[in-house]
Amino acid sequence: MKIGIIQNKVNTDEDYTIKHFRELSINMDADILVLPEMFCCPYDVDIFKDYAQEEGESLDLKLSAFAKEMGIYLVAGTVPEKDGERIYNTSYVYDREGNKIAKHRKLHLFEINLGRGKMFREADSLSAGDKITVFDTEFGKMGLAVCFDVRFPEQFRKMSDMGAKVAFVPAAFNLTTGPAHWETLFRSRALDNQIYMIGVSTARDDESKYRAYGHSLIVNPWSEIEGQLGYYEDVLIRDINLDKVEKVRKQLPVINSLRRDIY
Repeated sequence: MKIGIIQNKVNTDEDYTIKHFRELSINMDADILVLPEMFCCPYDVDIFKDYAQEEGESLDLKLSAFAKEMGIYLVAGTVPEKDGERIYNTSYVYDREGNKIAKHRKLHLFEINLGRGKMFREADSLSAGDKITVFDTEFGKMGLAVCFDVRFPEQFRKMSDMGAKVAFVPAAFNLTTGPAHWETLFRSRALDNQIYMIGVSTARDDESKYRAYGHSLIVNPWSEIEGQLGYYEDVLIRDINLDKVEKVRKQLPVINSLRRDIY
């Protein structure tokens, strides 16, 4: 199974963005293409509402058409999704025919307060989802979460229990939490559950109010990083073998050793 990652610099023009994705991915020959969190708008709680669309509006339709045109599974990062008076941080997934096969609303809304005015609260404008997401593909079951979700191991254990051997996490860690925790969290979740973890960030933009860490990565079930980008716009393509999940679980039977009678 070939995984393609696009770590793009955010542009708010939908048509340009889809065209750019096409240009970046045309030679990847990916089976599954993964985009970052809020790839289509500035990461700013004050303006998410200005870019929010209901499911079925223009960006959703363009992403579906892109997946069908390229003949890929598309884990379409996240977009601000409007539903009535609420706005969610939502990831859509499309199959090779452009059919929507999954939808995940970010469960855990990011909040940080480092003092000296350095604070950020997604809950100021976003609502939290209420479902763990696992979806079927021709390669098997895949899990889906968003950014801050990766800090909560219970969610990923549940995905693993539901049969997921890969978890995709569109994200946008910042320049404080990224260097401190990004690799540690993805390697830990891979190690906890003996699954592949795929983290996909937007690229760092030094002119943006919110500067993303980048460093999109693929971590295998042994907690090894099989591929990683830097700060700026780039792509990553890797073949992964899901047989490695079962191989690692036989070598080190963590999952089979869980004490479900106790916890």
